[in-house]
Amino acid sequence: MNILRLLPYAFTGWILCGAIVVIGREATTIENALIMHLIGAPVIFSLLTKIYYERSGKLLCLYLAVFMLSFVIMMDFFVVSLIIEKIFDMFKSIIGTWLPFIFIFIAVFLTGKSEERKIMARHCFKCMPAVF
Repeated sequence: MNILRLLPYAFTGWILCGAIVVIGREATTIENALIMHLIGAPVIFSLLTKIYYERSGKLLCLYLAVFMLSFVIMMDFFVVSLIIEKIFDMFKSIIGTWLPFIFIFIAVFLTGKSEERKIMARHCFKCMPAVF
C-alpha cells in the first residue's frame, strides 16, 4: 500500500478539525469550540474512512486507524504546538486533545471494520454460484 494515497484523507481530516477549533474560538468560547471539536473529529474521520474504503480501501482498518491517529498527533505536535502556538498547553487538555485522539482512532477503526465487512460480503456474493 502506497502511504501517499492515505495522506489526503488524513490531512483533510486534520484541516477540518482545525477549522472547527479556529472558527469555534472566534464564534464562541474555547470550551464550546473544544466540545464541537470533540463531537466533530470522529464524525469527520468516520466519513473520510468511508470515502477511503469506497474508493480504494485496501488497508486493514487497524493500520488505517493507527496511520490517521499518528498523522493527527504529529501534525498537532509539530505544526500546532511548535510552529503556531509555540507552547504545548494543548496536550494538557483531556477534552481538547486526548479524547479527540481516542475518538478518532475508534471512529476510523469501527468505520473501517464495517466497510471491510461490506467489501467481503460483496466479494463473497460475487463468488457464489447461481442457484436459479
